[in-house]
Amino acid sequence: MENFKAIGGYFELETNVKTNEYHSSALALNTGRNALEYILIARGRTTKIYLPYFTCEVLLEPLNKLKIPFEFYHINEQLEPLFDFSILEEQDAFLYTNYFGLKANYIKKLSLNCKQLIVDNAQGFYSKPYNSEPTFYSVRKFFGVPDGAYVYCNEFLEQYFEKDISYDRMSHLLIRKDISAEAGYPFFVKNDDLFENKPIKIMSSLTKAILRTIDYKSVSKIRIENYNFLETTLKKSNQLSLELHENSVPMVYPYWPDDKTLRKRLLENKIYTASYWPNVKEWCNEDSLEYKLTDQVIYLPIDQRYGIEDMKKILKLIVK
Repeated sequence: MENFKAIGGYFELETNVKTNEYHSSALALNTGRNALEYILIARGRTTKIYLPYFTCEVLLEPLNKLKIPFEFYHINEQLEPLFDFSILEEQDAFLYTNYFGLKANYIKKLSLNCKQLIVDNAQGFYSKPYNSEPTFYSVRKFFGVPDGAYVYCNEFLEQYFEKDISYDRMSHLLIRKDISAEAGYPFFVKNDDLFENKPIKIMSSLTKAILRTIDYKSVSKIRIENYNFLETTLKKSNQLSLELHENSVPMVYPYWPDDKTLRKRLLENKIYTASYWPNVKEWCNEDSLEYKLTDQVIYLPIDQRYGIEDMKKILKLIVK
């Protein structure tokens, strides 16, 4: 018997207000690390991949799974590679991260000169490929979804991939909405652990439905306004000088203060800032820039949940 969609009965989650997916022309998968794995399989034999010390350790998962040798490189204070590109062989890969959505202009230049480039846009959801360079995204960094990733790649795998199911990874999102961020946090951590060594799958129907309800233009406008508002006040005291270029949409506002007590003060006032990334402290020594970017830089929230009044509350805790 043909499997018809049910008509009538109890109501489902309301996701009927539909927009176009921002990355509608990309392949929709389940996780960012699996999107990288897809790219590496599709591009064929990779003799070695170079990736930054300043990155999330989960990116090593597909490399270890595929037994691809890797080597780390350092970055400078503009978050750009300290690397001799002349050493790259044709079958090598060079992974660069669009840090906090602020390095799209640099990627445009890099894509013209590095044919081995793979772009990690997990932090740069709104930045699309410039010159057909393989690119992947992790949707959870920008939106309240249980999972999801996009990948742009000229080579396609013809094998069948099962569609993911996400309903059992929604608890942290629902608890935060219904109770509090604090109550949902243990479920968020548990949800994160579920992605370890998960196979490549097609994005779930639930995640895709949620992504079709988002007003992407409004989200980008709010993020840019919040970023610029903080930048106006904090620029002079920020040891990082990162320009927000036209057409870039930031993930957070990276702030490197002299005040060593600020992170604790923000936490005490229920302003939660992420750490990018704890594993870097194990990979690098304390004098390295990467260690300091993890240990000393505070990544202030500027996303679409908040407005200028919220930014003022953050500034009151920073500016004395």
